[in-house]
Amino acid sequence: MEDIAKVVHHFILNEFLPGEDPAELTPQTPLITGGILDSISTLKLVVFLEEHFGIDIEAYEAGVEHLDSIAQIASLVQEKKAA
Repeated sequence: MEDIAKVVHHFILNEFLPGEDPAELTPQTPLITGGILDSISTLKLVVFLEEHFGIDIEAYEAGVEHLDSIAQIASLVQEKKAA
């Protein structure tokens, strides 16, 4: 099984932080509250997660409570895949 956190980490680095040190993006780095993701980039992330992992993310799940860190994103994807 693929490592969800690694896939998400790689996507965020490539799409939103090109050229940044991968070590600076930790599982707890705040993505939305830290200013890495704005509304458009959050939407791009949601589309990627839905397409890559074959899940549906509800509108209420596409916010700070579920997508503010790689750890939160991995947890959400894991829950969706298990359902």
